[in-house]
Amino acid sequence: MIGNIFLSALTSVALSIVGSRWIDRLYAREDAPIEFPNEIAARKKFRLPLLSIGTFVCLICIADRSLLEIFYLAIASFLLLLITTTDFEQYVIFDRMTLPLAIVGLLATISLQLPIEDRLLAAVLGGGALFAIAIITRGALGGGDIKLIAALGLWLGTTRLLDVILFGSIAGGVAALIMLATKKMNRRDMIAYGPYFALTALYFLIAQPQ
Repeated sequence: MIGNIFLSALTSVALSIVGSRWIDRLYAREDAPIEFPNEIAARKKFRLPLLSIGTFVCLICIADRSLLEIFYLAIASFLLLLITTTDFEQYVIFDRMTLPLAIVGLLATISLQLPIEDRLLAAVLGGGALFAIAIITRGALGGGDIKLIAALGLWLGTTRLLDVILFGSIAGGVAALIMLATKKMNRRDMIAYGPYFALTALYFLIAQPQ
């Protein structure tokens, strides 16, 4: 038991260092659509410890699964935590993270013999629904959010994806109200919904195995 905890801790730190460096490289690209290019250092101040703790908790929570499930869920957890990080820091979700998330989700569905039709349907309907919302609200949701939901559909299926959209939207709305009340944002400011979708999905993946 102690050995597993120690190994998980070491793995978490190593993955977090790799992930943090990957994020820095993506930010450094000339075409990176980041919102706060002059605040990168300030906004990443607590990135490494938070990533390490988050990764460690995820690895401990999935330790009792089969080796194949652990492999896929570890990748999903890692990518979702990185997506949460970049969207909180710079209001951006990189395609270089959502595309691997989608591909591994499809591979996991096939390898674990899960209902692929339902998950493909979830990806199409989920992404389509958020695309429609983005048009109706004139950009309240960004393209990164739409792609993230489509990718999550391949992991969650229709029912659980609907829960993620519902609870993630509520959590984002509550966070926005709190920030408005504390004057940390105004009504014209955008709120990043990606972290709330990603963290809600992470909960369902870890706490409610299929």
